[in-house]
Parts: sequence; structure tokens; C-alpha cells
Amino acid sequence: MAAAAASFSALPFLLLLLLVPSLDGASNVTYDHRSLIISGRRRLVISTSIHYPRSVPEMWPKLVAEAKDGGADCIETYVFWNGHEIAPGQYYFEDRFDLVRFVKVVRDAGLLLILRIGPYVAAEWNYGGVPVWLHYVPGTVFRTNNEPFKNHMKSFTTYIVDMMKKEQLFASQGGNIILAQIENEYGDYYEQAYGAGGKPYAMWAASMALAQNTGVPWIMCQESDAPDPVINSCNGFYCDGFQPNSPTKPKIWTENWPGWFQTFGESNPHRPPEDVAFAVARFFEKGGSVQNYYVYHGGTNFGRTTGGPFITTSYDYDAPIDEYGLRRFPKWAHLRELHKSIRLCEHTLLYGNTTFLSLGPKQEADIYSDQSGGCVAFLANIDSANDKVVTFRNRQYDLPAWSVSILPDCRNVVFNTAKVQSQTSMVTMVPESLQASKPERWSIFRERTGIWGKNDFVRNGFVDHINTTKDSTDYLWYTTSFSVDGSYSSKGSHAVLNIDSNGHGVHAFLNNVLIGSAYGNGSQSRFSVKLTINLRTGKNELALLSMTVGLQNAGFAYEWIGAGFTNVNISGVRTGIIDLSSNNWAYKIGLEGEYYNLFKPDQTNNQRWIPQSEPPKNQPLTWYKVNVDVPQGDDPVGIDMQSMGKGLAWLNGNAIGRYWPRTSSINDRCTPSCNYRGTFIPDKCRTGCGQPTQRWYHIPRSWFHPSGNILVVFEEKGGDPTKITFSRRAVTSVCSFVSEHFPSIDLESWDESAMNEGTPPAKAQLSCPEGKSISSVKFASLGNPSGTCRSYQMGRCHHPNSLSVVEKACLNTNSCTVSLTDESFGKDLCHGVTKTLAIEADCS
Repeated sequence: MAAAAASFSALPFLLLLLLVPSLDGASNVTYDHRSLIISGRRRLVISTSIHYPRSVPEMWPKLVAEAKDGGADCIETYVFWNGHEIAPGQYYFEDRFDLVRFVKVVRDAGLLLILRIGPYVAAEWNYGGVPVWLHYVPGTVFRTNNEPFKNHMKSFTTYIVDMMKKEQLFASQGGNIILAQIENEYGDYYEQAYGAGGKPYAMWAASMALAQNTGVPWIMCQESDAPDPVINSCNGFYCDGFQPNSPTKPKIWTENWPGWFQTFGESNPHRPPEDVAFAVARFFEKGGSVQNYYVYHGGTNFGRTTGGPFITTSYDYDAPIDEYGLRRFPKWAHLRELHKSIRLCEHTLLYGNTTFLSLGPKQEADIYSDQSGGCVAFLANIDSANDKVVTFRNRQYDLPAWSVSILPDCRNVVFNTAKVQSQTSMVTMVPESLQASKPERWSIFRERTGIWGKNDFVRNGFVDHINTTKDSTDYLWYTTSFSVDGSYSSKGSHAVLNIDSNGHGVHAFLNNVLIGSAYGNGSQSRFSVKLTINLRTGKNELALLSMTVGLQNAGFAYEWIGAGFTNVNISGVRTGIIDLSSNNWAYKIGLEGEYYNLFKPDQTNNQRWIPQSEPPKNQPLTWYKVNVDVPQGDDPVGIDMQSMGKGLAWLNGNAIGRYWPRTSSINDRCTPSCNYRGTFIPDKCRTGCGQPTQRWYHIPRSWFHPSGNILVVFEEKGGDPTKITFSRRAVTSVCSFVSEHFPSIDLESWDESAMNEGTPPAKAQLSCPEGKSISSVKFASLGNPSGTCRSYQMGRCHHPNSLSVVEKACLNTNSCTVSLTDESFGKDLCHGVTKTLAIEADCS
């Protein structure tokens, strides 16, 4: 499948964007070893993930626009089976699950789309996206050569493909879907784990997908034996060394992990953007053709869709997930500049011949040249410790450790992955009262401990939590009673309640009093707990509220992993251990407040709500209701739940999701700063030790009414609802840290001929969000300053006019540029010192 050659000269970036294939007519999508071929032209694809149900339709256009502004020309999304097929043959495609609407939003923005149908997706999504009801179809085993599973998988895949065809959304029909994916990260591990059923299932999945006749290529990520013509692709932090399983297939990176998922109770892992840029540059340097950032634009798992157990994806502005995708990085614009640089090289990378050149022990160059005279070079220093100066074509180039320089003309550096010349935008959560206009009374409803109404059933011993609730609720009550006489106590000892559980959590009540709580964690959902108790003579009532926190989303035979109690006894009594495991246990599924739908708007006047002049504090099993105002402005809004324990929240009947501001360990290997150099691992750059792992939870502004907004909170453990606040996510300050040796070429208007006239001086550029201006300059120093944004320090070399020069250029403007020149700052006071300009400014 050869691609037609085309003439090329070094074109400005904006002109390259005009060469995007038209989406108005049918596009033939094929591939060769170099890239996808769309309408006869080879194409580099820079994609980023927007998982449509993790945001709301009102957010989609802005999210897509932000992705496009960041340099993406494609959007990737999974298709979430359990959000769509809510019962066998019953489908739902409304609101945030309106897949067709989402694909059309992407199309109308002029972007391509990768549709990862799965339909198993993992994705830190509940049950890996597979419907819970499928586990209870007789004879079903997930993700192996099992006929019931394959039948339902084929049926859903066909339903989605037919829906896309009907709307003419595949590129072969004139739409924007250029790739489709079947299965997800199956690969060698699962093929071996499932034994004789593994490989046949994987091959069946590929064959079933190809039979759908979409007219676009299919991919299978992490599937080294994907059969032709299905393309196997790479997932990971780095994919420059990946090679597809056939010399006829292009090199595709389906998941570039700019961050890592966070689990409840653990600190936040953050990946430096310098390292992300390094990985992306190396991928394209080594022949990559399609790269997708696997970062959740939208970021929210509304309701109870969190994968898990214990995976944090329910929207925390401190977590590595947020509403603006790439903007989650304070230095997000660094990647935007990278994408522009790669676009300058696109034609030569795709049509040129490549040559490798060693520049040192850990320094190298990959050079691409085409028939029209185009030349592109990537200079890489893969030494993780030492900066180097290398000689390439009789010119010297400074290469910081663990960095790549991009030379679109094999002469001038337009970008280096370690030299962040774009600004750093610092975000602050600005608090606002829930009731800014007039305080209103709260209303409460107290859950009864244990069985409310009539029990659902009684069993001798324990039942599995998940098999009982079928994930219709997080909650299952286990209740029993036992009697002790006055001589139960042993001298000098206390009675202890011992609980063993398969997960995920428990609140234990003895005689209607909360005596303790316990949970598993992200690496092990099982747990055991010992609680000191005071028994009363005679009958004692024990009520255990078992909780799930999202269902397992991955792993071998993950659908068989259960939850709930396995052993309960009392030790420390004179008569020996009191074994309660074999008692008669009465069970109740869910909460009374859930049964009466107290979170729905039509239940606002339900007589079960009891008005309170002041809401009770630190009370378990309590529902709260209050009228709240709309936060001012148009900044994204989060609700601050730091004062609460654990529970669920709704606004105007819309499920915000679970909240749980669980504190991470102070010993979680957090670091005050993060060195981007060297291979990234999830434990490398942790922050937030000893702080709540979640605090702010996203509320889409479209959920607010002009007035009469109802906030409902169910608190499990006890907290202070009067301290709940809204917070607006706002950029409050911007910083720049630019050295005179940084690349300074304007990528928007770069042209090879202009470069022969000399390299322009480096410059610092600052820009506040729309509607804001630079109100003050808190720090400015030209010389050799050090530190990071909000903690810059002057060095021994400092130009005394630094502050006045920056203030003159920037104060009371939305954006400004300051050049590192003698004309701007005056006479050089520190000869022989490489000058750096550091600026911190406030936006208001």
C-alpha cells in the first residue's frame, strides 16, 4: 500500500493545518509501515483522550476546542458498554452517554476520532465497562473463549458499529472515525492466564471486528499477536522502542500515560511535562505515526462509575485528572509547542529516508531527508544525569540531560523537550459560600441502623455482597444479635470485635452506636479489623454496613472477585471466643434514603426531611439537604468536601459521586520537587503526603439552575456540613523561566529562509486567562535566579532594572512579551553568565 509522493517545502505551521484531509467526503483510510494513509496522504496523528461520559454534553465543545488548541488533530474515546446496555437488549444513549452527539461534536470541530469499542475497556471504569448483569447470565466467563460472553460482546459491538454507520461517521463514509479498536490490553498475559481459551478468544475478537466492514483499520493495543490486517499498538510511559508485529504496519501509541491513576488513601502521582515531551519526541523520532495522550479530559466519573475498587477518578482538582486535559499540567503549553514543532517536520518524517548517527556514548541523532531537499533532525541526550554539548554538521548544540532537540531544517533548534519556554499557569481553588445570598435552613434525614422496614432475607452465615446487591447500591446491611451474661468479662481485658472481609469497607454498629470503620486499599481490597467494644448484659445487636467502592475493573477472572464478610467473632471474654459467623444474619439491600429517592428533585418536600436550625455535626448515617446559590463567574466549579467523612452527593438530582477525603500517609515517599530526568515510574513524583487524597469534586455548571438549587449529601461516618463550600478553579498567577540559550523561533510563522538571517533573542511570554489582566509582578530577575514558580530566588547575578522592565511591559495587560536583550534591560552586568529571566505575576 504505497502512498503517493508529494512535493514539500518548509511551510508555516498554519498552512500545514490547512492540509488536514477534508471530512466532507469519503476518505479511504489505509496504512503502510510509515503511517496511516488518509485520502492518499500519509499522516502523523496527535490525539488526546476525551471519554464522553466523564463529562457532560455541555462541556464537550469546549473540551474539544481546548484539545485542538493544544495541537491535537484527533480525539480518542472508549465506548462504555455498561453505560449503554443497561439490561440485555435495552440501550441508553442519552445525556452524557450520547455517543453519536459526541462524535459529531468532534467532527464539527474538524478533528479525527479513534473509537475504542472494546467493549471491555478497563479505563479505571466500573467493572471494566462490562455490564454487571452479564456476570449472571448462566455459563458466562468474561474475556475468554466462552460462547455466552462472545455472543453478547458481538451483539454490542455490532450495535455500535451499525449506529456509527447509520450516522455515516466512519471516514469511509465521509465521517471522522479513522480507527476502531477491539478488546483492550489482552496480550500475552491474559492469553496465558486464560489457558486454552485465551488465544482463540483474541483471534476470534479480531475476526469478529474485521467482519464488521467499517472501512477503517482495526487496532488491538498490547496484543503482540494481532493477526493481519489488525494493527497491534503500544500502551505505556514510553513507546519509542516499540515495533509492530509486521513490517507492513505503522507504529501506534494508543496510550501515552501523562500521569498515573491515584487510589483512595494514596498520594498523588504526577509526571513532569518535560518527561512527557521527551517521550513524545522520541516516539516520532523513532518512526512513530499515531500518538494518543491517555489523560481523561473531563475527568469525572459521575455517580457510581468509579473503577476500582478504590481507584480515584471521581474528579479531584488535586489529582492528575481535570476538566481541561493537557491543561492539567501547569506547563501544559510546553506540549503545544512540541506539537507545532513536530508538524513542521511532518512531510519529511513521513516521506524521507532516515539515517542514524551516534553523537556520543548516550547522545544520538536521527536524520530524515526527502527528495525535495527537506531535512529534519532529532538530537537526543538519553543520559539521565549529565548535560552535553554535541557537534552536529559542524555546529555545536547544547543538550540538557534526558532531552531531545528538534531541528526542522537540520540546522536550527525550534524546540527542546527540557527547555520550557512557555509559561507556567498556577491554579488556585477560590472558595465561595454555599449560600452567598441568604442563609437557609438545612433539612436532615437519619438512616436507621441495621434493618429498616422489613429484612430482605435471613441466612445462616454470610452472603457475598456483590452477588447480593448486583451493584445496584454500594450498601448492604448484615445484622445479627447475641446474648452475654454478667460474667462475660475477663479480668484486665476488654472484649474485641474481630472482622474479616473481602472488601471494600465496613461501618460497625453495636447497639446502635458506631464503634469503628475499616477499609481495604487500592492494592488489596481485603481487610481485617479489631475493635474494642463494651458489651451489655443480655441481648446485644450488631449491625455491619458493608460497602463497595466501585467494582474491580481489570485482572484475570476479575468478575469473580467478591466482597463482604468472611468471619466475625468476639474475643477477650471469659467464655472464650464468641463465633458469630455461623449466626442467623438478617440482610437489607441499600439505604432507606436511597429507597425513597431523597436525592431527587421531586422529593424536596418529602415529609421525611426534618428542618433544622443548625444541621447536626459528626453524626453517622445522616442525609443533609440545603438550598445553594450558583457560584459567580464562569470558572469550573468544585465542591470542597474536606470537612466530611465519606458518602455520596447530588446537585439537583445529578449524582456528583462518592466523596472520601481520606488522608494519605506522610510516609508515602513524596518529594518537594520532581526531577524530570530519567525513566518515570508511578512512585517517582508523588505529592500531597499527609493531605486528603480527594477534596474537591467537580460540578458541571450546566447542572446549576439560576436559583433554587438543591444540594443533597449522604454522610456515612460523620462530618461538619456547615463547612462544605464551593470553589472556583481559577488561574491566579503565571510564571516564566527562560534562558537566553532557549529556542526562540516563532513556530507560527517559521520559515527556513528566515532562519538564515539569524536567530532571534529569547523572550518570556505571559498571558492571563481571557477577561483577566496582570495586576502585579511579584518577582522578576534577569541573571541567574533559581527555584520554581511561586518560590523563585535571586542569584548572585541580578539586573537591578528587572522588576521595572517587566512591570512596564506587563502591568494591566492581558499578555506581554519581554525579550532577553541589552535593549530591554541595559548593560550586561554579569559577563560570562548565561542569563535567565524569571517572572511571577498575578492575574486578576
